[in-house]
Amino acid sequence: MTKSRAARRILAATSLAALAAGTLPLAPALAADGVTQDRLLNADKEEGNWIQHHKNYAGHRYSTLNEINKGNVKNLKVAWTMHLGGIEGGGIWSHGGLEGTPIVENGMMYVTDGWGSVYKIDTRGGEGKLIWKMDPKTDREWAGAVACCGVNNRGVALWGDLVVSHTLDGRLIATNKENGQVAWQRQVADPDKGETITGAPLIVKGMAISGVGGAEYGIRGWIAATDLKTEKEVWRTHTIPGKGEPGYETWKGPNNAAVSGGGSTWVTGTYDPDTDTIVWGVGNPGPDWDNAYRPGDNLYTDSTLALDATTGKIKWHFQHTPNDPYDYDSVSENLLVDVGGRKLAIEADRNGFAYAVDRTNGQFVWATPFVKKVTWTRGINPDTGKPFEYDPNKDVQRYNPAATPSAENKNADFCPGNMGGKNWPPTAYNPNLQYWYIPVIESCNRVTHEAMTQANLKPREFFTGGGPSQPFRITGSVTAIDVKTGKVAGKHETQFPLLGGMLATPDLVFTGEPSGGVMAMDAKSLEKLWEFRTGGGVNAPPMTFTVDGKQYVAILVGLGGAWDKWFIDSTPELKNIQTGSMLYVFAL
Repeated sequence: MTKSRAARRILAATSLAALAAGTLPLAPALAADGVTQDRLLNADKEEGNWIQHHKNYAGHRYSTLNEINKGNVKNLKVAWTMHLGGIEGGGIWSHGGLEGTPIVENGMMYVTDGWGSVYKIDTRGGEGKLIWKMDPKTDREWAGAVACCGVNNRGVALWGDLVVSHTLDGRLIATNKENGQVAWQRQVADPDKGETITGAPLIVKGMAISGVGGAEYGIRGWIAATDLKTEKEVWRTHTIPGKGEPGYETWKGPNNAAVSGGGSTWVTGTYDPDTDTIVWGVGNPGPDWDNAYRPGDNLYTDSTLALDATTGKIKWHFQHTPNDPYDYDSVSENLLVDVGGRKLAIEADRNGFAYAVDRTNGQFVWATPFVKKVTWTRGINPDTGKPFEYDPNKDVQRYNPAATPSAENKNADFCPGNMGGKNWPPTAYNPNLQYWYIPVIESCNRVTHEAMTQANLKPREFFTGGGPSQPFRITGSVTAIDVKTGKVAGKHETQFPLLGGMLATPDLVFTGEPSGGVMAMDAKSLEKLWEFRTGGGVNAPPMTFTVDGKQYVAILVGLGGAWDKWFIDSTPELKNIQTGSMLYVFAL
């Protein structure tokens, strides 16, 4: 990327935001304290607000609000809607979608569309009024050409008087909360290398923590921290070790595979303030389906990483699928829970198993399958936390050879499929029931293997070692794990995979479906108690807030992401879902 190109794009975004702020009518703003570290630490005490991406640093997505409960949720109605933008196509994508979690502070809501435009909406008075829109003028063709999995943006964060967001073309933008003008922005990721950003920032001690996408393009993944006061980078930790660093020895063979090792970090992590530790998931190694190209365990791909928040130094790691040949990212959020006197980090992995590790040291505690069908392994060793077939003396793992893409097995069928038993959509946790709710993709698929050489590695081109096809029907479920026992406590099956995410309240669980339904279930039994058909595809998680003393549930509706490009043949009915960009808000 040239400096002039980046400078032109940043100038255009700043000018457009200023123009929008000067021309849009501004509703009276509710005076609000700036968001501080103390407020973020105590986010759960602000019951009516939702000021963290995952509701709190622990990632629970649990609200104590209970005006809407299992006794009256059947009376939930649409309170208001708002049409948003961002459905334009770009690069390899025909349209954008909505995957964001709305942020609400004192009645003011902040949402994003897939191209990274930020909308401030006044939710007071029982209706939504647009206050301003900040359009960052994302370079759609440049970024869209290397977005493997859709035109996506998962939301904003708040700090002081700033709204902090990312763009697909790799920028971190700080926007004035009151008037929508861009205060400053900086380039964090480089699409010239195949890097993009889709996740929401995590704010820790005045730093914005950013992850990166692009493992399918041969990038070297990282997590980076930007000081929101100085606008400078504080640290950048690569998820693929460099020469001389711990873990570099897990990249073997003649291909210098570590330089293109993948390990993207595109889902927002969590933070443990007691130990000043950021816990973040790391994606697949590259090439995805040719693990013979990259002999060794391939650290820190398919891992949970714990980082010192001040320095970015790696404290510990836990790897789920060494030398992964299936594209089983471990990018999912790690929820931080305290159960039975233990401090745990729990993660629903794409490989179909839910894991618990001790978050003070990364030691394995338990794992359990949360999907109905697993064929790539016969299970997880309860002593080591590794697949039973894992052989530390072998550099190339075959696990179940009949289900593993390889030079000897060109067309492999395995379950769950490469979209995972769970993809990015977030889980939720009810701390009273100690139930953990997973949005599940009940799946199998077929991958055709292609042997890679260094000649295949080219900037901004797929470097995957094959590709998937979808000869099998894919469904979904909401699966509840009892974290006290590490066992499945219930499963509510759905016709389609769950692509949006979860919200938990004291006695309810909410989610949405790609066919357009938004539903509420009993938190204990998972019985469906309410459903509303939006007419569009749901690809985002619900959240809840209060304004004027009344509780609302909000969700973005607009199917995008990877599904309708790469996996639609497994759910042919979803081909009829039209593109859209709508905010729905419900109340009693």
